[in-house]
Amino acid sequence: MSGFRRGLRQAFTVARRDLKATVLTPTFLLFLLSPLFLIGLSVGAGMGARVATKSSEANQRIVVIAPPGRAAMLRAIDRQLRPIFRGDSAPPQLRIDTPRENVAAQAQATIENDADEVSAVLYGPLERPHILRTPTSFGEAVYLSQLAEEVLRAERAGGPAQLSEAEVTVVSHGQTTNSGRSAVALFAAFGVSLLTLMLSGQAVGAMAEERSNKVIEVLAAAIPLESVFFGKLLGAFGSALLFIVFWGGLLAALPKLAPPALATGFADMGAAVGPIFPLLFVAYFTMAYMLLSAVFLGIGALASSQRELQMLSLPVTVLQIAIMSFATIGAVDPNGWIAWVTAVFPLSSPHAMAARAAVEPELWPHALALVWQALWVGIVITVSARVFRRGVLKSGSPKTRFKKPRTIDMSVS
Repeated sequence: MSGFRRGLRQAFTVARRDLKATVLTPTFLLFLLSPLFLIGLSVGAGMGARVATKSSEANQRIVVIAPPGRAAMLRAIDRQLRPIFRGDSAPPQLRIDTPRENVAAQAQATIENDADEVSAVLYGPLERPHILRTPTSFGEAVYLSQLAEEVLRAERAGGPAQLSEAEVTVVSHGQTTNSGRSAVALFAAFGVSLLTLMLSGQAVGAMAEERSNKVIEVLAAAIPLESVFFGKLLGAFGSALLFIVFWGGLLAALPKLAPPALATGFADMGAAVGPIFPLLFVAYFTMAYMLLSAVFLGIGALASSQRELQMLSLPVTVLQIAIMSFATIGAVDPNGWIAWVTAVFPLSSPHAMAARAAVEPELWPHALALVWQALWVGIVITVSARVFRRGVLKSGSPKTRFKKPRTIDMSVS
């Protein structure tokens, strides 16, 4: 059996050992379901913030100080304008007050009254209205200004009756759009980065734990250290792949469970490379995971304690966050210099190329990029193993010894 096949078989043995030790535990189930806890906390916090915001918005008012004869017209135009706004962009409820002797003082007192929570007040003739607003109520002031304009137009047109009624039909584009491809590119770059950061920490933790237990030294005495490192990478990637398959299946079913309006939005999204995009996404996630986990394996092999592990891992994590930022910038402009630099730099290449697959239809750059990234995976694994061998095991690379040929004295005494 050749040395390469023997080393590969030994690596798979280590991978199978690590995968069983990780997957066949109750902790892995908690790890698999951990996003549910994060989603639950996020939804709970969001609902709490939304309830607080809704409660605050329900108490806010915009006020028009106008004579009773114009109250009906103001309310009718207000009802016609409100359907334009959706969700949080809708202005506060309208309140109409009867003017008193000093209208300017009345408006000032209205907006300064804390109990009423009035954000904007309109008073004076509608041809030249005067508006008071709070510093954060620019939109409310614009709405009151437009309300005055529409009331005057309705009065001159003879009333607030609607003159036309539109028939609206919802249609989809039938194909992916540029904005849809850009959204997929951002999702790809961010998804590869987020998944890599979430899942690659397993490798460094396992390496640090087994180093403290002297397991690595035992394995290194039995099989080549490169096989140990590569096997641990494969074992950690196996558990990460189970995580991806589980949550990928749930996300794939999301468009079918989404409301029709949201499903139409999903229909406009797509990748330029077509149906092969999911395979490229998995391939680039694999390379990003292997690269970062190989770096973390080297760090975990050198760290003698959890404190050292955290200190050594922090710069790599910060670098990965910076890479994610540059990759998302490159996804917006795939032909810019940032996109090309991130596509060539090994640690950022998977993120940038995953985004490029969404916006550019050519396939040959991806074959070249995958070979380039696989080369760097091998380089990082080899360097990490040698650093571990020299720094921890205190042994160098095997040296080739040449024996000096023995000379035979043929002289006859």
